[in-house]
Amino acid sequence: MADGTGAIEHSKKAKAGAIAADVLRKYIERIERLEEEKKALAGDIREIYAEAKGNGFEPRVMRKVVSLRKMKAADREEEEALLEVYRTAVGV
Repeated sequence: MADGTGAIEHSKKAKAGAIAADVLRKYIERIERLEEEKKALAGDIREIYAEAKGNGFEPRVMRKVVSLRKMKAADREEEEALLEVYRTAVGV
């Protein structure tokens, strides 16, 4: 490697490493921004549940309704059927 190709290869690898590090840093920064947004949204949601509670609604039940609305009808029906089987099994 007396012809200088070793230095060129090292330089290419260093540049590639710097580029990869820059790309990785950008991904990390985007994730961090989204995590902050997620935290802010979670706070907003808590405030809505607190407001609803102040108006006489039960947040625990509201959360369950939100969860059920996210489910497909078939999945929801299956869960309700299993819940009924389990209730009957334990005498509830």
